[in-house]
Amino acid sequence: MKPFFNLRDPEIAERIVAKNALAFAFVNQMPIVPGHTLICPIRVAKTCEELTAEEWMAILDLKKIVCKSMFQALGAEGFNFAWNEEESAGQTVPHFHLHILPRKNGDQGIYQYEPRSFLYRPGTRAISPKEELLEVVALLRKALSLN
Repeated sequence: MKPFFNLRDPEIAERIVAKNALAFAFVNQMPIVPGHTLICPIRVAKTCEELTAEEWMAILDLKKIVCKSMFQALGAEGFNFAWNEEESAGQTVPHFHLHILPRKNGDQGIYQYEPRSFLYRPGTRAISPKEELLEVVALLRKALSLN
């Protein structure tokens, strides 16, 4: 799929709900729940690591505005926020986008929604042994010290 970079594309432009100098928010064409909105930087950046600090702030500023409007206009009681990076994690559009899903207690828009089914290893999960956790800590600290 193509990036969301062309704000004049009628398919995107007519669904824009807010924008600022560096980012824009538009309603998803395949919403999980009514009001499901995406926030993107105007500049095409595939991952969050490619965003500038200013672009992050612009995205977060829009997040605040969009969420406030969802409380007022849609009666949102809470939110799910997500983004996918790289194909292995489900990214299908090579343009960073933050998903905002307005939620209500007992809403009917999500079918078979269980983040643990795709974020975590399957089956029951016991607390990992301390040694395993400390091994991962050591590996990450070593990698961080090399950078």
